[in-house]
Amino acid sequence: MRILLTGATGFVGRALCLRLEREGHRLVAWVRSEARARSVLAASVECLRSDCSEQVLAQELARCDAVLNLAGENVAGGRWSAKRKRALVDSRVGLTQRIVRAMAAAARAPRVFVSSSAVGIYGERGAEILTEDSQPGEDFLARLCVDWESAAMQAAALGARVVCLRTGIVLGPEGGVLGKLQTPFRLGLGGRLGSGRQFFPWIALDDLLEMFVRALEDERMLGAFNATSPEPVSNAEFTRALGAALQRPTLLPVPRLALRLAMGEASTALLASQRALPTRWLGLGYGFLRPELAAALRAIFDAPRGVRIEAAREVPAHEYLRRRPPTHVLTQETLLEAPIEDVARFFSQAENLGTLTPPGMAFEILTPRPIAMHQGAWIDYRIHLGPLPLRWRTVIEVWDPPAGFADSQHRGPYGCWWHEHAFERAGQGTRMRDRVFFSAPFGLLGRAAVPLLIAPKLRWIFGYRSSGIGWRFGVRTPSLQAPRVAAAPAMPQDTTP
Repeated sequence: MRILLTGATGFVGRALCLRLEREGHRLVAWVRSEARARSVLAASVECLRSDCSEQVLAQELARCDAVLNLAGENVAGGRWSAKRKRALVDSRVGLTQRIVRAMAAAARAPRVFVSSSAVGIYGERGAEILTEDSQPGEDFLARLCVDWESAAMQAAALGARVVCLRTGIVLGPEGGVLGKLQTPFRLGLGGRLGSGRQFFPWIALDDLLEMFVRALEDERMLGAFNATSPEPVSNAEFTRALGAALQRPTLLPVPRLALRLAMGEASTALLASQRALPTRWLGLGYGFLRPELAAALRAIFDAPRGVRIEAAREVPAHEYLRRRPPTHVLTQETLLEAPIEDVARFFSQAENLGTLTPPGMAFEILTPRPIAMHQGAWIDYRIHLGPLPLRWRTVIEVWDPPAGFADSQHRGPYGCWWHEHAFERAGQGTRMRDRVFFSAPFGLLGRAAVPLLIAPKLRWIFGYRSSGIGWRFGVRTPSLQAPRVAAAPAMPQDTTP
């Protein structure tokens, strides 16, 4: 399918783009900033500016088979002033209405319209079991969701099959609720919200992605679906599970009054109880990859454990590594469910690097596009390590696709950085091996910082990268079961005297 996607650069949207490309779909992202989108989306994703005319949007929709509507301002992004409420409504209801109007003006309207919604449609319901047939609530968030779904359902009059996914709290790496909670919980400052008795409907990101994929393809999916785990938990249970996953205490509750004072009416998004069940999804015979909360959290926080960092001993023979001897080596092995040609092609495009980089690093390619990859090519990036922006220049030192390639850092924070990407056939799939030889700056002081600061940061980066690779290609990571992984095969060696 050719799909128009809103919200493509968001937490869910970035992952969904990778998952949809794995299915062979062609994507057009409707974005506010093309420059930002190009830094975080794969090279194959087309971009259409959201300030385009309705005529241009209609022409694009005439070429599309489906619309995926994920856009919307963060409901917990600030107090709900009158101005903030208008922004929340405009970014959901107004944007959806604009798309449907353009569909009506299109020479051929897309045949599928899948829109995000939220379990907030039910309002405060205590321990009541909520199915898709339950009545909506009466508060601002519930009315917003009702109007949002109503706007989406207008596409049915144009012949489109409309699906509204009422999402719970989405759990995934580097974004959503976990992105906000990780820091205080890691510092031992986590605790339940309010009484903790309110139900906290949640869903693993991997399961939500599968729901979107099936909503595109399964003609039986029509109308509203609760996109929540079949095992809802209370906020207190969620708090304990998150603390256990991070091995931290959760002894500091946040009183309801404190949330009210800090967030005003917006606190209802955290304090309302919705015991929503995915009745219609289960009724179609579908299941869940991660239905149980503790296992879902382990899958997120265990990903970096597939990364091994140790002292560098056997170092490839290359002039760069002779001039800048590394002190450590990072290794990671991944089995991908895709042929080597597809995998090598994806990794051979520098423009794809941003889609596998944690959002918190604010990755940006500075080199003009298109970027030709070959031995001796260089690419400039900008990244952030915490609040600090850094320039990074990569040079391609070895280029031998599809067997692999190696790049080195010539400008950046490391004293040495040499990254080998090696690919080999593994049945119908591909075994990918990464080896990164590196050293910290500042001599002995930097070397002492490796286990305390640098190694955790690299595990975080490569853990997120592993998740992105899984969405794009389908992945098994044996290193999650066996902490030690095989060394990467020797790369073609430099013959510089």
